Amino acid sequence: MQLYNKLSADERRELIREAGKERLTISFYQYHQLGNPQLFRDYLFLHWNPMDVLGRIYVAHEGVNAQLSVPGDRFEEFKTFLDSIDFLNGVRLNIAREQDNESFLKLKVKVRNKIVADGLDDNTFDVTNKGQHVDAVTFNELIEDPDTILVDMRNHYETEIGHFENAWTPDVDTFRESLPIIEEEIKAHKEKKKLVMYCTGGIRCEKASAYYKHKGFKDVYQLEGGIIEYHRQVSEKGLENKFKGKNFVFDHRLAEKIGDEVIANCHQCGNPCDTHTNCANDACHLLFIQCEDCMEKLENCCSPECQDIIQLPFEEQKKLRAGHYNSNNIFKKGKSEKLKFKKHNSSKV
Repeated sequence: MQLYNKLSADERRELIREAGKERLTISFYQYHQLGNPQLFRDYLFLHWNPMDVLGRIYVAHEGVNAQLSVPGDRFEEFKTFLDSIDFLNGVRLNIAREQDNESFLKLKVKVRNKIVADGLDDNTFDVTNKGQHVDAVTFNELIEDPDTILVDMRNHYETEIGHFENAWTPDVDTFRESLPIIEEEIKAHKEKKKLVMYCTGGIRCEKASAYYKHKGFKDVYQLEGGIIEYHRQVSEKGLENKFKGKNFVFDHRLAEKIGDEVIANCHQCGNPCDTHTNCANDACHLLFIQCEDCMEKLENCCSPECQDIIQLPFEEQKKLRAGHYNSNNIFKKGKSEKLKFKKHNSSKV
């Protein structure tokens, strides 16, 4: 019985191209108490692998968080399967506005302590006492209110390429890091101001809104479905789009265009640019913003040092990265000393 992905990314890419089928990139989450996350994880894999579902899915005692892609002609089969699970019946599916057949190249279903790393002790507050969900229409009205504090619950590398007008975008690397920083910055406004939050698809705000209500914030709101759902509603209803730039996404696309503006710059030359890439040196793999000219000049590397390394024979490169664990540093692009035009967000409420 196959319970794990057995194909490499290159092998899967070739199969996708040979199949010639359009795929849909989808995300969803649901908080729900699971008694046996490992059993549920295996159940998902056994049903999704034959459907050719690919993606990154986290399962924990508190629920499931999924980012995946599915062949378009099997979407109804996929949806029927979700509806057959009581707590996922009718779950909101955030379907990407910009599709890429290679957004995911493996099926990874992992058991985690939490579906989002928040660092919170859920036993100390009521996680079901969440903020009020609002749609795009109400959200636009709320953020025009001078008594509103609009907070972006995402990380610095996400907000750098796109965010809502007048949003506070804390300069943080992780969601866990952001929670106490935000609380400290806006604690004086607990009684009188409306706290309005947003994130990519809504999951971070689910926990954060309950946490801030526990901390004494009286008027708490969250954007239903996050930026992804907001974009869909704005497009379909002809609403004013108050999001500037791109929405960072955690798959091979790295971003979806929401607004027409380019609000970031190349980290190497400073020219307007909002295209993320990963350093071609696998021992580095740093995530950073790079324009086409710099990409050509530095061969998709973050620095001349990394460019020198990728010229070495493969076996020598392999020796250089042996024993090095760099995944925790990949997203610290705004902090890397290698990048001349890195951006630090120092905005305050």
